[in-house]
Amino acid sequence: QKQKLEIISAIHNPSLKQHNKSVMRKRKFIRGKKKFNMDPKVGIHYLVENEFLDWRAKPVAEFLYKEEGLNKTAIGNFLGEREEMHLEILTAFVGLHEFSDLNLVQALRQFLWSFRLPGEAQKIDRMMEAFAARYCDCNPGVF
Repeated sequence: QKQKLEIISAIHNPSLKQHNKSVMRKRKFIRGKKKFNMDPKVGIHYLVENEFLDWRAKPVAEFLYKEEGLNKTAIGNFLGEREEMHLEILTAFVGLHEFSDLNLVQALRQFLWSFRLPGEAQKIDRMMEAFAARYCDCNPGVF
């Protein structure tokens, strides 16, 4: 009888419904992060599909840069892809780093702290090109 009353109360209590929605949404977000760590493209697609992210360069880059619990290897692999959107995300991601008044080694360390370089030479080349452009923008008189 008591359980029946609790169920009826839960059905008619909008704040409890809202709380349950919030809990379910948080679980979906965590699921999206786990999917990202296993397969970055699948994870990002899931997060976009469930309206946690916009499929635009800046929001995805901010997610990769700021979100805790993401696998750094997965971030590196995702950023290293050569599709146009991935290149835009890479540029936005590098733009989130501030390299002003840092020497080259310090800036490179800071950059590489945010992800792990992938093993493919072409991906590394794209990332280092983006880093170099950003470093020169932040330190115009250095080179």
